[in-house]
Amino acid sequence: MEELVLKSTIQVVRMEELAEQEQALIDSAIAATNHSYAVYSRFQVGAAVLLTNGKTILGCNQENVSYPAGICAERSAIYAAGAQYPDTPIETLAIAARNTEGNLLEEPISPCGICRQVIVETETRFHRPIRILLYGTKYVYIIQGIKALMPLSFKEF
Repeated sequence: MEELVLKSTIQVVRMEELAEQEQALIDSAIAATNHSYAVYSRFQVGAAVLLTNGKTILGCNQENVSYPAGICAERSAIYAAGAQYPDTPIETLAIAARNTEGNLLEEPISPCGICRQVIVETETRFHRPIRILLYGTKYVYIIQGIKALMPLSFKEF
């Protein structure tokens, strides 16, 4: 029997250690949480993507009483970017969330499995990793590409 050891490297920084452009992108993700339609979970998530052309596209979670009909903030932003700028790669994705009391989370939140797979597909489509910033009021995780979160992702063969 063999053992496969997978390692991920995630940087942990304070908000003020980020470049101004990254801080602004996180601020956009935080602002996007206010547009969330989360009447069932009361868990508001916002995302912002920075495209290689310098444009920022926002997304937020949108719930529905028929849960599968909703969409996460990450996919909302990625799909909006694809609809508006179909040939422009995503440089960075920032994600922020508020708890049921409306407070920003202290600990960063990570994308769900479906969103991770969408990020895999987006990276594959454009042949480049997406820098991912996961915001928490205590610190920010910096992830250089989705493989750090999903090393054994599904891909078409």
